[in-house]
Amino acid sequence: MLKNPIPALHHRLIVSCQAPTDSPLHDPLIMAAMAQAAVLRGATGVRIDTPSHVKAVRLQCPTTPIIGLWKQQLSGCEVYITPQFHHAGAIATAGADIIAIDATLRERPEGEKVETLISQIHTELGKLVMADVDTIESAIAAAAAGADLVGTTLYGYTSQTQHLVPPGFELLAQLVEKLDVPVICEGGIASPQMAQDALKLGAYAVVVGAAITGIDKQVQAYQQAISGAHSPSDFVQ
Repeated sequence: MLKNPIPALHHRLIVSCQAPTDSPLHDPLIMAAMAQAAVLRGATGVRIDTPSHVKAVRLQCPTTPIIGLWKQQLSGCEVYITPQFHHAGAIATAGADIIAIDATLRERPEGEKVETLISQIHTELGKLVMADVDTIESAIAAAAAGADLVGTTLYGYTSQTQHLVPPGFELLAQLVEKLDVPVICEGGIASPQMAQDALKLGAYAVVVGAAITGIDKQVQAYQQAISGAHSPSDFVQ
């Protein structure tokens, strides 16, 4: 682990390099190249899913702070971002400096507690923890449980917040006011101006994913817009 990578992230860009599991881009070497390209163009940190991808990125970016996670869909459980300690362990072994976990107030697998998971990551893995939250209540609980960073990552992606649309600037402002730990703005940042706005609201750093690296989502959005705006006859010349 890098020695306390958090200060290096202050007021900087973190690029999330991920791809859907059914995408040709979901490959360790491709994610590593994507992360390296982001770092070469100025990103200070990267956020990476899946142990093999984290390992590949670490090889290409040996000194770059990596926020690692492992998305796992567990039966009967809505929590999916690094849900259990053994998932965190795999990410730590792969080379992540910070482990991102779902820190919402939803029921966790096998009744485990967020505070227990954070404590284990600190004491047994020697890694820092980024708590991905959806509400002010879950953020306060995560900070009290020992999270080193709190992110707005799950705003708009839980049943409690599904009626809300990221970015969670209102939530961000609340977290900055209420918490003593750094607050990361993540989710829905779709332009450089929005990233600037997040920093002005007090974000410690900004994570940008789909707007930079989400080729699958970007192509789908363009295609849907084009298909919806024209009938096939519009293209006949």
